[in-house]
Amino acid sequence: MDQTKQELRFAFGKNWSSFLQTLDDERIREAERDLVAHLGTDGLKGKTFLDIGSGSGLHSLAARRLGARVVSFDYDKDSVACTAHLRDTYFPGDADWRVEQGSALDRDYMAGLGRFDIVYSWGVLHHTGDMWTGLENAAARVAPGGTLFLAIYNDQGGGSSRWKRIKRFYNQAPAPVRLLMCLGYAGYWETRLALIRAVRLQNPLPFKAWRDKKKQRGMSYWHDVVDWMGGYPFEVARPEEIFDFHRKKGFVLRHLATCGGGIGCNEFVFSLETAQKENGKSA
Repeated sequence: MDQTKQELRFAFGKNWSSFLQTLDDERIREAERDLVAHLGTDGLKGKTFLDIGSGSGLHSLAARRLGARVVSFDYDKDSVACTAHLRDTYFPGDADWRVEQGSALDRDYMAGLGRFDIVYSWGVLHHTGDMWTGLENAAARVAPGGTLFLAIYNDQGGGSSRWKRIKRFYNQAPAPVRLLMCLGYAGYWETRLALIRAVRLQNPLPFKAWRDKKKQRGMSYWHDVVDWMGGYPFEVARPEEIFDFHRKKGFVLRHLATCGGGIGCNEFVFSLETAQKENGKSA
């Protein structure tokens, strides 16, 4: 499905625009540490880095600060503006960081980007409306010997079907209802975590998740809540489906972090050990 034909979409870019108001040096350093830890490297100097669905631009910025030559793109024009703002703020006039508007579902556009040492798409392709096409196009952009870093929503079976209905309702609801839904969701999780801490004889005071989220990829708890509630289109996959899909294309799994069967993303870091059949120019 072409993204342009999806009749209902969450305004991802508007949420990222709000997130940028919270951006500080600590969040940027956390994003850098996240990339270094998952990619198993001290830096990215001399590497090419493709950010598929760059969102706020935070991880494109982190990759550029780590020394990579970066190409960032997003389907959402507000997300493109966010990424361009970070480039122009931190690397004004930089020829080694390109920011574009494009679709992960557009094979011709993707092929024109070339091949990259690192292809990064965290929590994006399950929001395109055609996740498997997005995964196909992303895999084709990895250079032989390169790395693919993905995060895809976990398949909870019936739970995922219910969340899809909730997300669709959220995007059709008026703003006050959307706010109440987000507050209710955040309140539920804070209460649940407080009870767990109390049972473990730990300090049950709330808002621990709000504080800790900054330490996870430099993100913001509230903006992640809004993204989760509103994130539509919405698709999911079991870890073994993602693994099998990429194994057949010559990828080897280097790292897997699951959400323990819950509602979050499973993270995958693959290496491309064999050349793909499609010819592609180097980025």
